[in-house]
Amino acid sequence: MKKRNYTHVQMLLPEIKAMLAEGKTQREAAEYYGFRDKQVVKRLLERERRKERKLEAGIRPRPKGRPRKDAAPRDVVAEQACEIQRLRMENKLLRDFLRFTERKCEQR
Repeated sequence: MKKRNYTHVQMLLPEIKAMLAEGKTQREAAEYYGFRDKQVVKRLLERERRKERKLEAGIRPRPKGRPRKDAAPRDVVAEQACEIQRLRMENKLLRDFLRFTERKCEQR
């Protein structure tokens, strides 16, 4: 079994596009970079054209994988308002409980 020889072809995209603009074929570009066959270059160009079509249609590219836990922008004011509301509800619930058990409860 032959060992795989992976190359980050995305980094070579500008150079490959330049070679094709000069008039070289996909096969020649693949041989120049030492790829197995022209399919590597062909698929790279297909992916790029697909991305360009999506951008023209207004579809934004989304990052791959699961987002980080703390990656979302935080709105501190909204978080504080939510916390204040939660604490007020908690206080109201405790006061109602104390009234229900007929214990003394301080009113503000």
